[in-house]
Amino acid sequence: MATSSYDPVSDTVDRTPLVSQSAFTRGARRHSIDASSDASSTEFRDQLEVEPFDEKGNRFRDDPAIEEDAGEGEDGQGYPVEPSRRLRPRQKSRKILAVLIVIVCFAALIGGLAATGYSAPTYLLKSGNRRITMDHVFNGTFNAYTKQLDWVKEADDGTFSHVNRDGNIVLATVHNMTDETVLVDSSKVLDLHGNKLHWQTWQLSADMEYVLFKTDHVKQWRHSSFGNYWVHRRSDSVTFPVIPPSTHPTTTLCKWSPVGHALAFVNKNDLYVITEEEMHSAQPRPLRITEDGSDVIFNGVPDWVYEEEVFETDSAVWWSPDAQTLAYLRSDESAVKDFKLQYYNPSSDAFETHQYQSELDMKYPKPGTPNPLCTVHSYTLATQARQQLSWEGEMPLDNRIIVEIGWVADDALLVKEIDRAARVGSVILFEGGANQGDIVRTLGENGEEGDGGWIDHGQNVIPVKGAIGGYLDIVPNEGFNHIAFFSPLNATRPIWVTSGEWEVTEISGVDAERGLIYFMSANPSIDRHLYSAPIPSAEEEYEPALTALTDTSSPGYYTVSFSPGGRYYVLAYKGPEVPWQRLMETGEEEDRESYLLEGNAKLNETLSEFVRPIITRTTIESDGYELNMLEMLPPNIDTSGRKKYPVLIRVYGGPGSQMVSNRFDRDWHTFLVTSMKYVVIMIDGRGTGFKGRNLRNPVRDDLGHWEVVDQIAAAKEMVKRGYVDRDRVGIWGWSYGGYMTCKTIEADSGIFTLGMAVAPVTNWLYYDSIYTERYMSTPSANELGYLTSAVNNVTSFSGDKVDFIWAHGSGDDNVHYANSASLLDKLTQRHVRGWRFRMFTDSNHSMDKREAYRELYEWMTDYLREKWGVGGKIHH
Repeated sequence: MATSSYDPVSDTVDRTPLVSQSAFTRGARRHSIDASSDASSTEFRDQLEVEPFDEKGNRFRDDPAIEEDAGEGEDGQGYPVEPSRRLRPRQKSRKILAVLIVIVCFAALIGGLAATGYSAPTYLLKSGNRRITMDHVFNGTFNAYTKQLDWVKEADDGTFSHVNRDGNIVLATVHNMTDETVLVDSSKVLDLHGNKLHWQTWQLSADMEYVLFKTDHVKQWRHSSFGNYWVHRRSDSVTFPVIPPSTHPTTTLCKWSPVGHALAFVNKNDLYVITEEEMHSAQPRPLRITEDGSDVIFNGVPDWVYEEEVFETDSAVWWSPDAQTLAYLRSDESAVKDFKLQYYNPSSDAFETHQYQSELDMKYPKPGTPNPLCTVHSYTLATQARQQLSWEGEMPLDNRIIVEIGWVADDALLVKEIDRAARVGSVILFEGGANQGDIVRTLGENGEEGDGGWIDHGQNVIPVKGAIGGYLDIVPNEGFNHIAFFSPLNATRPIWVTSGEWEVTEISGVDAERGLIYFMSANPSIDRHLYSAPIPSAEEEYEPALTALTDTSSPGYYTVSFSPGGRYYVLAYKGPEVPWQRLMETGEEEDRESYLLEGNAKLNETLSEFVRPIITRTTIESDGYELNMLEMLPPNIDTSGRKKYPVLIRVYGGPGSQMVSNRFDRDWHTFLVTSMKYVVIMIDGRGTGFKGRNLRNPVRDDLGHWEVVDQIAAAKEMVKRGYVDRDRVGIWGWSYGGYMTCKTIEADSGIFTLGMAVAPVTNWLYYDSIYTERYMSTPSANELGYLTSAVNNVTSFSGDKVDFIWAHGSGDDNVHYANSASLLDKLTQRHVRGWRFRMFTDSNHSMDKREAYRELYEWMTDYLREKWGVGGKIHH
């Protein structure tokens, strides 16, 4: 990467802070956080940085600790590498200093295990003597908090909103935090009976004349929900429903136009629009765009599998930038087979009796079975013309996935389609209101990917206006994901904004006025850093010039939220030290804004009271592949070989995922290391993300093989160490990690003596089609792959070979209970004994019912104590 202009703002010149009265910046000098409390006249919603085991965020949505970002959606969490500023030993004992030096040197030494790449520095923070307990893990003792800043894109850039103590919606700006303007007086927002409206969410129209409120929220799937929607006209404080409210709401989506105040909404799976002109009337009447919506026909909203695996949102309607046209997806899931989830007790009390179970019917396509048939349509407001979009070379409806739709100009729409196996695909451009498009880009081995791996997809297309029009996308560039600028719109080859053996994880913002693109990079792969790059210009040959906006001289994992105009951003430092947040202004001016939003000062104090693990991040080699590795060692570990310590591998391993990173974390594994004296390691093997397609592609059509080879290789390297007890080597994981655990035990390598799996896939024929076929192709094209990827060699689970337990929630709507039911059946038929299984009644993939979540971890902890005991054992 080219130049670096990371410019931390000095604490001594910090302005009046937004939240905290003690500013903190992360620069070459690592200042300590002195603030003991946060205070401000402006309210913000506190949010946990990461719940101890929050279930969200990965494409496979599996391991509860792999969360968020996944924008990236796929990042897991690492463990803290503590700041060097704390490397001062207590003066009262030179012996302690000597011990610390020995420990640090040893950590560095063992970190070199088969090291072939970087080895991030490991620091030992001054710690206390308190032991971490299970209560500390689950009661929030080590939670990091964040502040949420809600940008208001309709107002001047840098404007944000919040709800004050009176329930009013107020606006403030970055440059004037204390001067708040009331946007909506909540006492004037009334229902049809004159009662105050109790709303859950709100949206502001582009011209700021109307506010949309949602009441009676009813959750449906991960992103979708039902609700009653109301429009509040600010000019006369009149409030009216979008459609008459009902006890059981049927409206699933409302979306303002990007200019003016037209409103598109979906009710009972039909798409409607209230035009600007109609919005001014006393009783606005919606215009119905589609008329075939039903339980199996969806217009403007995705069905379950598209919501979960493709768009990752509740919307499938797109306004053109000039608000003259609507593009929308129509899905027909008539042929998709039903799946029934059974629930035995809908209450929170396990002692409450329900004689009959209830059922939830859902359309759930599985590999080789029919997918929803999806088509793209447009509707022009001026002419009220509705048309289906098509193109020469369009794939058959039953063998294609529409993976992205986006406007790249006022009258230009981009559509991406791939086949079910994610091997071939096209990018199609529609211009000037035409219903016939042209293929402008080719995806797959003979296209942009250039290899035999799968085609990744995301919602990455961003239009760029300016002297040279075009759009940005994230595209493989010699095997690594990078920013491509396509101009003109029908360009088949891009101008590369970034390149190199590292990956761009997201385009974070665009400032068209200044001609800058902001993006996050995984360079090195376990970090996330913010950069800017100039937008290519037609006047001259493009010379990429990247500027680092975070401190790249030290390990760091950042996320960012830009204001709509790209002039301000909230920079969140997620690790390896204690997380913090700052509100920053872009540009190079000396007086640019910089405020501390959250410093987590209390967490800093708390951590100093407790013992800490020794943590090393490094790389190892397996079959010539460089793999990221993280190792956690107990404090005061005896490395002489006199004591032998158990090793537990924590695994996830799903395609494109990441467990080893520089994120901060304190969780159950920290308890195992510091209080039970276990060694815990994580390996990101073949198939995982952010190190290029060469590392991801080997698992194509062969899930559960090479990932397992890499976990076994890591275990074999670990047992070479003198302090490792080769009789106590285990592996555990959740969902894809549970699958990996089962496949590793099935491999019968002779290395692992214990395994614990939660909600595992045991046969990919049981999982959803779009996810599975992306990596495994269709069952008809890869019959052997589906056979070998399933857990079938069940004799390896016998109690005389391995200690094995696993658990599953009967109400899991992600990895269905059928996976564990099948494994139970196979073990029974083969007379395999000695394992233990536990079903958590009605719990979903996160073990959410009747205190099941903590009970699961207590159960696993008890099992480890039973089989391995606590601490290192002296071998004579």
